[in-house]
Amino acid sequence: MSRFATIVSTGRYIPEIEVSNDELRKRFAHLPEFVDKMEESSAIRTRWWAPETWATSDVALPAARQALERAGRKPEDVDLIILGTDSPDYITPATSVVLQHKLGAVNAGTFDVGCACASFPTGLAIAAGMIAANPSLKSVLVVGVYLMHKLAAANDPMVFFYGDGAGAALLEPATEPGFVASASQADGAYHAHWGIYAGATFEPATVEAVQAGRTTVRFIERYPPEINHEGWPLLVRKVAANGSFKVSDIDFAIFTQVRKPSIELVMEDLGLPMTRTHTVMEKWGYTGSACVPIALDDALEQGKIRPGDLVVFIGSGVGYNQAGAAFRMS
Repeated sequence: MSRFATIVSTGRYIPEIEVSNDELRKRFAHLPEFVDKMEESSAIRTRWWAPETWATSDVALPAARQALERAGRKPEDVDLIILGTDSPDYITPATSVVLQHKLGAVNAGTFDVGCACASFPTGLAIAAGMIAANPSLKSVLVVGVYLMHKLAAANDPMVFFYGDGAGAALLEPATEPGFVASASQADGAYHAHWGIYAGATFEPATVEAVQAGRTTVRFIERYPPEINHEGWPLLVRKVAANGSFKVSDIDFAIFTQVRKPSIELVMEDLGLPMTRTHTVMEKWGYTGSACVPIALDDALEQGKIRPGDLVVFIGSGVGYNQAGAAFRMS
């Protein structure tokens, strides 16, 4: 009998410390109109940050707990945790194993997915494949989490984008899809555009690197808009081809939540109305690796996604990496 991964529950966590655009206007008063321009181009109006004493695993924990509680599962029921982030607790060990300990998922194996904001769709696809191939896997927790503000310099205006948060989905086997298809694409020629470039093997952390700001996240060069404006529709069509369905069959699509105008352009390209997507950057900022599951959870909560709907997830991260996955919702 075939085994298909299905999403049985979701959860999210948004921290309690609000950092509004008005607050950033005061912080970056020496950059006239910067926040106004960023607000207009992205639709981001505020963001929420975790306490400075928190690590990424602390942000992931409430979202993971909520997903389990909604499914009526206990932490010890989880067989595998797949965690996606590019703001980890440590370079090593993996953040997923820290989450496993804090959650009390004593029977779970774990690993991290590190393709930035494409990590959650990648994690869904990996989980689906492992569930299909391994009868022993009954509950897989996929988590996307972001705490990038803590890895940014306080005087870096790009903190405008960074909102902290986490989203989680619990996947379990079913006899019908569930998981339909996935696809991915990348172009490493852009790896030096935006990232944290010291503190690992390319340049180990030194006093000089810290003083120069190279151990914080840095925006080096602007990405061409067509990377998303052309790349996302291409990826959606790849997922559709792999899943043997038409783009017009898509009931709902969720994209990386960095710029609302980009989502509007892509939906127009796909011939889909904006009623078939959802945006959350307006109220929670850009939550990176967490934004796709957060948007999913919020859309489900608002009743925008119904049982049986064909939903496509598209994640796009620095590097760049892009990943897509399609699920028939249970």
